[in-house]
Amino acid sequence: MSGSNFSNQPAPVNDPAQLTVHGLGAVEALTQAERTRRGRWMMGWVVFLCALPVIASYFTFYVVQPRGKAYGELITPTRDLPADLAPRTLAGQAVAVEALRGQWLLIVVDGGSCVGDCEKRLFMQRQLREMLGKERDKLDKLWLISDEAPVSETLRQALETTPAMQLLRVDGAALARWLSPAEGQALTAHLYLVDPLGRWMWRSPAQPDPSRVKKDLGLLMKANSGWDRPGR
Repeated sequence: MSGSNFSNQPAPVNDPAQLTVHGLGAVEALTQAERTRRGRWMMGWVVFLCALPVIASYFTFYVVQPRGKAYGELITPTRDLPADLAPRTLAGQAVAVEALRGQWLLIVVDGGSCVGDCEKRLFMQRQLREMLGKERDKLDKLWLISDEAPVSETLRQALETTPAMQLLRVDGAALARWLSPAEGQALTAHLYLVDPLGRWMWRSPAQPDPSRVKKDLGLLMKANSGWDRPGR
């Protein structure tokens, strides 16, 4: 009788012969889940380390700045580059919105005719970059043209031969949803600053004082020493 009872006992669980395909699948699924978790952690660290220089710039600008406030207006919350901005060159070639990331951008907004104050802002934009000295390679200049008016050949040639300068036509409605002027001002009245992650974060006063704008820009560029991509 006792021998009969022993013969009815199930095989040990750790018997390799008893492992089923279903059991192996569960082990493989667990391993895959662990790999997925590790991959997400690694990706999170990569994103954090890439953003760290910009975070340092913001900390310096908002917290460490000796004057306690910026000359220009800080935009809070910041506004991301719109996917429907539809930038294109003057020749009509489409430019990916992602191509506008990776460098600080000092932006002038105006129509293609660009006379008077528009030309003055473009000149100030160029001078401000040069005033940054060794930090200037971190800043690109960008003229966003909000209409289809032609740009004079003289002005186009002068700007296109200027270092770190881009001229792009954009969708006017998308632009107006992204950048906005101070109350009572036109969109064209300001200089706008966009960070390397593509976020609009600063706006100059209308008719700005270049020396005071330079101090704002200088603080950001110096704090941003880890993010240096000269020459897009």
